[in-house]
Amino acid sequence: MTRSEEEQARIADLLAIARHRDREAFGRLFDHYAPRVKAYLRRLGADPQQAEELTQEVMLAVWRQAAQYDPRRATPGTWIFRIARNRRIDALRRERRPPEAEEAEVEAEAGGEEAVELPDAILEAESEALLLEKRLREAIARLPPEQAEILRLYYLEEMPQGEIADTLGLPLGTVKSRLRLALAKLRDYFAGNGASRT
Repeated sequence: MTRSEEEQARIADLLAIARHRDREAFGRLFDHYAPRVKAYLRRLGADPQQAEELTQEVMLAVWRQAAQYDPRRATPGTWIFRIARNRRIDALRRERRPPEAEEAEVEAEAGGEEAVELPDAILEAESEALLLEKRLREAIARLPPEQAEILRLYYLEEMPQGEIADTLGLPLGTVKSRLRLALAKLRDYFAGNGASRT
């Protein structure tokens, strides 16, 4: 099965979940993405137990929110990893929030006082993370499509280089070469504060 055929199959699985609550389709997505999501969360700093718990939350969100997936806006992998990233940010917020803030939030949800604002440091960190993500997306958009695709598969979908080669029908050396070129261009882009062109 080629890369585009695999992606189309995953899109079909997401749509089947959205339309028919198809458990077999969900099983296929779970088997493919759960290990990759867990590895991604570990790279974002989650400990093994938290990564496991968040992975379960992410896959449950995929089951519940499949109707929100739009294949015109993102690949299944991009959509699922975005959910994972958001769950990690939520977990960090909970970890850094003082106990009084959590109590106030519970009261607010129950109709009590308004929820306490998040500390400025957390909001600033999230703002910086979103800005970095935006710049990264801009940088990737400047890459030749064949390099951008390999970069996305390797870093976002956690696909090993050998699997990328098999999926795209390319020699392993070509995959490694394109990945090196893509990373060099990203480094140049960020070193020049976005001024360089690829």
